[in-house]
Amino acid sequence: MLCGNGNYYTGSTIDLERRLQQHQRGEGANFTKKHLPVKLMYFEEFERIDEAFYREKQVQGWSRAKKEALINGEKNKLHELSECKNNTRFDYPSTGSGTASTGSGTASTGSGTASTGSGIASTGSGIASTTLRDSSKTDGQ
Repeated sequence: MLCGNGNYYTGSTIDLERRLQQHQRGEGANFTKKHLPVKLMYFEEFERIDEAFYREKQVQGWSRAKKEALINGEKNKLHELSECKNNTRFDYPSTGSGTASTGSGTASTGSGTASTGSGIASTGSGIASTTLRDSSKTDGQ
């Protein structure tokens, strides 16, 4: 969900419509209560709640740019936006050659279906739902 302060919030629920209404009334998570109004930007559906929770945690760790690529259906950009752009990563030494090598992660969409809405969240045909909170912005939370 896009919050009133411009940050994204990510969460899960078994009833997306009900949870969205709770957030909009200020009865949702503490973060969204402080940053109304909220707008659903994206959601995904999962058959199993553990898959939805996994995806929620995965997306929470993403940059704002990567979240927006997902929202906009630009799946071709997800891998590029996963790559480390600074020197903070740890290079693991390879065996044999004595040089360091690193891998790059790819984004996984899980086994659910994705659709864009007027706002961000993921749901599982009544089982689980994930919304986005932008971890790349900080405002003292």
